[in-house]
Amino acid sequence: MRLLLLAVLCSLSAAGVAAASSAGTAGGTPAAGGNLAASGALTASNSEEARWQQFARNVRIVRDNWGIAHIYGKSDADAVFGTIYAQAEDDFGRIEHNYLNGLGILAQAEGEPAIYSDLRQRLFIDPRRLQQDYRSSPAWLKALLVAWSDGLNYFLSKHPQVTPKVIHHFEPWMALCFTEGSIGGDIETIDLDKLREFYGAAQPEPPARTVNSRMLASPAATASATAAATATAAATEFTEPPPSGSNGFAIAPSRSASGHALLWINPHTSYYFRSELQMVSEQGLNVYGAVTWGQFFVYQGFNAHNGWMHTSAGGDAIDEYAETLIRKPDGLYYRYGTASRKLQTGKIIIAFKQGEGYGHREFTVYRSHHGPIVRAENGRWIAIKLLQDPVPALEQSYLRTKTTDYASFRKTQEMRTDTSNNTVYADADGTIAYFHGNFIPKRDPKFDFTRPVDGSDPATEWRGPHALEDTITLLNPGTGWIQNTNNWPFSAAGAASPKRENYPAYMWTKGENPRGIHAVEVLQNIHGVTLDSLIAAGYDSRLTAFDVLLPPLFKDFDGLAANDPRRASLEEPIKALRSWDRRTAADSVPTALAVFWGQELINRKGPEARAEHEPVYDYLLGHLTSAERIESLVAAIARLQHDFGRWQTPWGEINRYQRLTDDIVQPFDDAKPSLPVGFAPGNWGALASFDSPYPRNTRKIYGSVGNSFVAAVEFGPVIHAKAIMSGGESGDPASPHFTDQALMFTQGRFRDVLFSLQDVQAHAERTYHP
Repeated sequence: MRLLLLAVLCSLSAAGVAAASSAGTAGGTPAAGGNLAASGALTASNSEEARWQQFARNVRIVRDNWGIAHIYGKSDADAVFGTIYAQAEDDFGRIEHNYLNGLGILAQAEGEPAIYSDLRQRLFIDPRRLQQDYRSSPAWLKALLVAWSDGLNYFLSKHPQVTPKVIHHFEPWMALCFTEGSIGGDIETIDLDKLREFYGAAQPEPPARTVNSRMLASPAATASATAAATATAAATEFTEPPPSGSNGFAIAPSRSASGHALLWINPHTSYYFRSELQMVSEQGLNVYGAVTWGQFFVYQGFNAHNGWMHTSAGGDAIDEYAETLIRKPDGLYYRYGTASRKLQTGKIIIAFKQGEGYGHREFTVYRSHHGPIVRAENGRWIAIKLLQDPVPALEQSYLRTKTTDYASFRKTQEMRTDTSNNTVYADADGTIAYFHGNFIPKRDPKFDFTRPVDGSDPATEWRGPHALEDTITLLNPGTGWIQNTNNWPFSAAGAASPKRENYPAYMWTKGENPRGIHAVEVLQNIHGVTLDSLIAAGYDSRLTAFDVLLPPLFKDFDGLAANDPRRASLEEPIKALRSWDRRTAADSVPTALAVFWGQELINRKGPEARAEHEPVYDYLLGHLTSAERIESLVAAIARLQHDFGRWQTPWGEINRYQRLTDDIVQPFDDAKPSLPVGFAPGNWGALASFDSPYPRNTRKIYGSVGNSFVAAVEFGPVIHAKAIMSGGESGDPASPHFTDQALMFTQGRFRDVLFSLQDVQAHAERTYHP
């Protein structure tokens, strides 16, 4: 407690130095993070120790034969205590990492490289405000927050060999910094490079004179932008991150063999981002699924009545405003309507690990009423607006796990705090449903909110959230199925899909993608669905993107002059691609050739796509020349020959699964054992996604993002489900559950989910109190 108090006091002290207009902060952000690692673990008070012991007596943890924890408690708070304790047993490091990131104090563990991610977080996260939110929380939620922190602190007291990097004592309010289980929350949509350019070595320069329509970018931004452009031009591999997201399918009783609804849960995340567990209490909680490390609610999963699968890229819930600044004798203002408003300023001090001690960086940060300034663009400063309402957000995330039917589930959706998710739903009553987004602000549709809008125009303001019934939803479509693959909602149920013309453009943010096309192809002909056939559908191996990309390449090759030397060298590769069934497989040579060719196309067109604010995979379809397609194939062949000795290399010799350590960022080594994988990146239409960010520093490609926790669930009087997860439940390389699911994972073979108490006890490996 003393160390945490030190952090808050540092924040308040620094806040006193900052401008009064923002109470020492920009957007309520803490002016300093404090050093939470000043000494060793703290001694629990007598009352705290008594709570720990009471929780421990009320909680029973059963580890099944896969190491998966099934937590049973008298109350929901007991289940939360046991859940976070069991998570900490499996991987405390990932829990702490998520809260270092969430609180904006990651640099205290990782040093200077994390300074700007901390700054980005602290533009929004204020410990004092989170403590106020905790104190005003409803009693039931406050009890869960206390149980959460008690579970972590009890774990640390019982495991002195575990040394936290920074946080030696968890407080209940800390859970409010991380309330939604998506990989990469709304705050992380802010471009770190541009934030660094703006708030970099030289602080942003205010205008030297009054300006009416534009604002000069800071010298730091200009210098950094030049360096970034040079680096981009010199890059040999475009470093566009693989798209995050997921696949969710719901099957109506009319399409199932049993007459019950089914749900496909297939998040695409970085591997080991979530644990798998079950939470049960005598207060009606009985939920199973994927829990993001450090959280106490099942993010994607099911209970005895219904299930939910979240995908990302729903309605637009984040907007940027270009502010026109004016210098006045008493400071900076920005134009708004016919008047001007004072630009708020504040100080944020970021502590970072430096040798055996800590260094500090102080930033002067800026904020308009729209939100914090995050970059400069076209001579104006850009503010970002997003929803920050942690208590209702955490309530919604938790309460959905206790819903019992569509009506109660929809009631949680009415809370409208979920800003980043679509939801595919199915239940034991046979209902299937879809929600495209959840919190979607009302706006004037005449503006293009995909780009910064004019912050001086009051007509661009949000006008409150749309009512749920006004957003894009589906309920029991006549086609008998629903799908979302981070694509638009207008193919979600085939002919029964919502109609694009009925909604403003800001209610959807992404267009169609190859996985969406693939999902429709698979689902429109599916009948008599079982768990096994649903899994087969979710792993269908076609790469639909090449249906569009390859025919022009074949035409380009056929058009080469007879004496063109490339004709002879490309004849065999083109023949292999022509005869390919466009299905990915470990023994497929054409799969390797096509994927390497596709990556070469991305390397060439990626910077253009980024400049046009388009997904690079969409950009390829209309912006490739004949020469670019041919030369990219030549380069792909050369790369394969260089790395593997021949271009005729089966995909599984290249595409591998490897887990060596529990590092947050996995190291890979061509000299160490790995497993072949026949799956492919989702960008090319693979439903079962297996991908690795570029550039890579190994010859082989090692998957680190894609299918993670995957489950097929059949609802009815009794729940039946099968699942698999990447590698294993435990983060300890010495544990038998570190990679016990790895071979099955690489082959798409699932295990039975143990949901009933009888099944759990029949497969119990260990039963204990925390």
